Amino acid sequence: MAEVVEFRVPAGSAQTLLVWGLEPQPGLEHSLFSAFSKFGPLYSVRAHRNAAVAGPGYYAIIKFYSAGDASRAQHTCNGQRLFQKSPLKVCVCTKQKGVQQQVLALNSNKCQELANHYLGFNGWSSRIITLQNVSGFENEDLGKTLQKRSVKYLCAVEVTMPHHGVRSRGVALGEADVENSEDPLEFVTASRRVQKLAVGKALSSAFQKILLIVLENGKVAVEYNSTQEELTDSLTDEELKGLVQVNELSLEQFDLKEEEVLSDLSFDDELLSWEMPSN
Repeated sequence: MAEVVEFRVPAGSAQTLLVWGLEPQPGLEHSLFSAFSKFGPLYSVRAHRNAAVAGPGYYAIIKFYSAGDASRAQHTCNGQRLFQKSPLKVCVCTKQKGVQQQVLALNSNKCQELANHYLGFNGWSSRIITLQNVSGFENEDLGKTLQKRSVKYLCAVEVTMPHHGVRSRGVALGEADVENSEDPLEFVTASRRVQKLAVGKALSSAFQKILLIVLENGKVAVEYNSTQEELTDSLTDEELKGLVQVNELSLEQFDLKEEEVLSDLSFDDELLSWEMPSN
């Protein structure tokens, strides 16, 4: 039986494990990550203190990208001590009726981690087709004095899976305001940050059109999801590079939703050292 893995934030209950009976200890999330990542790549590990009525201790929410990996982890780890003296209780989270979760795109870093896991470091590649400054394309009142200067970059990226004959493109807009536009250093810093944002969003957008088909024997097939295809996918490289030179450019069509905004259990990235483990 095959399973489809998408480059999106896991939202299904079958991909989420609830672990309780955890004893207080330093580096609890690190220990959980080490134990459960053996079964497959993890999106996130969250440890929380029990409510007062439940007594001392902790519980954790662990999100896998694959429901199959989550199921294997549950069957293997339930009732085991793993890294503590008392046995853990592990179950697959039950689906909450009437609750519909928003499906969010993975950020570019997590897309690359997932691609590396299933395809290998040499199993895919990406290239920037174009990265252009489109600041000032919007119409502004000539008599209006601008207190802030907006920096915008439009980026088009192509992701290729050579062993599977699959190519996918993503186009995205990065934007930020410069508080002091007269400060050259601040303007350059903002420009670099916006370029990086545009490239990351475009890369994430390209991965959204790719489906990973994980077979029972562990082999992975790759398919292009044509339902996610956009108008810009049919343009040539030259047409994409000249896209911003048209007289009327609607930037709104490229202003994609912020990738991987806070999910139901997310906090600031700085606080979650184990959400994006380094290789």
